[in-house]
Amino acid sequence: MPHQRENIRDAIVAAVTSLTTTGSRVYRTRVYPLASDKLPGLVVYCRSETSEREVLIGLPSRLVRVAQFVVEGYARATADVDETLDDIAAEVEAAIGGAQFTGAARDCTLISTDIDFSNGGDVPLGIVRMTFAVTYRTSETNPTSAA
Repeated sequence: MPHQRENIRDAIVAAVTSLTTTGSRVYRTRVYPLASDKLPGLVVYCRSETSEREVLIGLPSRLVRVAQFVVEGYARATADVDETLDDIAAEVEAAIGGAQFTGAARDCTLISTDIDFSNGGDVPLGIVRMTFAVTYRTSETNPTSAA
């Protein structure tokens, strides 16, 4: 069974697939840079996670976890790149805000947005990086099981 973090990442990917600006160009890895034929596009990944033990009387201990999921939007750096990045951000925020996370996820909150530019690829890029804090619970001994 997959880790609950993977299930949540899958739910985020599903929520942001088929948006107006980025369409189906949604990728679950940040290992390879997006080529120009994949723009505008999104990359979804988990950057970090914290956890804390929650002990309930008469029940097995659970872990309350807060994972930071990142959704990066990429667009060609043209004269209207700022507008394109703002459109991507608005669509992603609405999609994730309206997503139904099943299982372990209890809360999903946008905690930061960063906008940047890069000349490192085959075309200049604008990048909007949105970080969402997702709170979820698992059994202390079984991270594949929602608690």
